[in-house]
Amino acid sequence: MPRKRSTDDGDALLARLGSLTAQARERAELQRTQVELAIALQRGMLPRDLPGAPGLHLAVRYAPACYGLNVGGDWYDAFPLPDGRIGLAIGDVQGHNIEAAAFMGQVRAGLRALAFATGEPGELLARTNDLLLSLGSELFATCTFMRLDPASGAMESARAGHIPFVWATADGRSGVADDECGPPLGIQRGVEYPVTRHRLTTGGLFVLLTDGVVEGPSLDVEDGLEQVTRLAGIAAVAGLESHALAAAVIKGAESVGHEDDAAVLVVGLDGPLRP
Repeated sequence: MPRKRSTDDGDALLARLGSLTAQARERAELQRTQVELAIALQRGMLPRDLPGAPGLHLAVRYAPACYGLNVGGDWYDAFPLPDGRIGLAIGDVQGHNIEAAAFMGQVRAGLRALAFATGEPGELLARTNDLLLSLGSELFATCTFMRLDPASGAMESARAGHIPFVWATADGRSGVADDECGPPLGIQRGVEYPVTRHRLTTGGLFVLLTDGVVEGPSLDVEDGLEQVTRLAGIAAVAGLESHALAAAVIKGAESVGHEDDAAVLVVGLDGPLRP
């Protein structure tokens, strides 16, 4: 009899282990499906084509997080404005799940639509902020929006809680933009976003990025931005193409030590500029 009970107990234990294993496999499959869906949402909402203009070179790189459920809402965008200038945007939605990826699509679509009513960066971010608050979501987003005149290199920018961009010139100067920043989108009503004016000179580069490129457990944001600044400075002096710099910057994102999304948008100009 004792031997019979031992056998019965062993069979019950094996059955229980088999049931737990099957449940674990189902959960793992569900998680994998959610990650694949979120990545598909991200890729489907990012622009397929980038605008062009004489002398203007745009390059993007995007590396979605693909470990566990850490799928976020990083995005970039570039599109022509009604007055002939180019709108450039990069941003990051709070959170790492399907909701963040879907909210990213709402932010990008809303900002692009509102840009046709006003391309002025500060006003555009303020209107986008009001729009997101009206949706009643608990999520928020950081964003940088720029308006570039490719004929003159004149650039206006505004930031909503986003990390600053990096710049470099053909004569060897480079640095991190020192501009004023407003709060993230979707948090506070009645916010004003300061506008800063820049000029993209012949052979110069602007590098817009998300924090997944420059910040993580293995790298703080100051060191990460310094790393990108060095790369941009070398690229501008050497006359490297924008897509080569974008590839180098996204490669450097591997050193930050986490599983966040990473997005890079490089803007280069080498055409003749009017005064």
